[in-house]
Amino acid sequence: MEKEYVMAAAETRENERVVAAKRPVYEFFKRLTDIALSALALVLLSPLFAWVAFMVHKDGGPAFFVQERAGKDVKYFKMYKFRSMCVDAEDKLEELRDKNEADGLVFKIEDDPRLTKFGKFIRKTSIDELPQLLNILKGEMSLVGPRPPLRCEVENYNDYQLQRLSVKPGLTCIWQCSGRSDVGFDDWMRMDMEYIEKRGYFYDLYLILKTIPAVLARRGAK
Repeated sequence: MEKEYVMAAAETRENERVVAAKRPVYEFFKRLTDIALSALALVLLSPLFAWVAFMVHKDGGPAFFVQERAGKDVKYFKMYKFRSMCVDAEDKLEELRDKNEADGLVFKIEDDPRLTKFGKFIRKTSIDELPQLLNILKGEMSLVGPRPPLRCEVENYNDYQLQRLSVKPGLTCIWQCSGRSDVGFDDWMRMDMEYIEKRGYFYDLYLILKTIPAVLARRGAK
């Protein structure tokens, strides 16, 4: 199945093709930066991790939520997050499908009843995403790159959208700096293609720095 997706991505029409050129020097220093910054952040944020894990665990469920996501070349991995929803959130998803407020292939509702009280806080502040520093350290993700999609989303991607899986997924990208949930699905895909074409070491640093005020302002956080 994974090979079929990769082959489909390679068959995109020429006017929709996004070239993910090989840049070995950039990739080498990008990986070094990912290792250094994710390791440093995990050490510095360890007290925050402990507090959040304790607060999440207080409602009787696990502190972490592990979910399968698609990485580079449609290779699936287990992505980590702090659990922000009730323990049976996945089972309740189908009941809420008709309330979806997002366009495209993603599911979002502003007042999701599955969110816990503390979960709303860590969602708004993006603290729930911090465990992905472990995915970055493991090499499954990068600090900067398109957000990793769900298997069910990838299975419905068209050839153009599949191209966003030609690079390693990231913790942040243009979408995170531009409103996140306030951005439509098509614009989100376009932003990811823009990143793939423009990506470079200093552009990555620029997006990291731009993410900080976006997160603090909680733009598009739901």
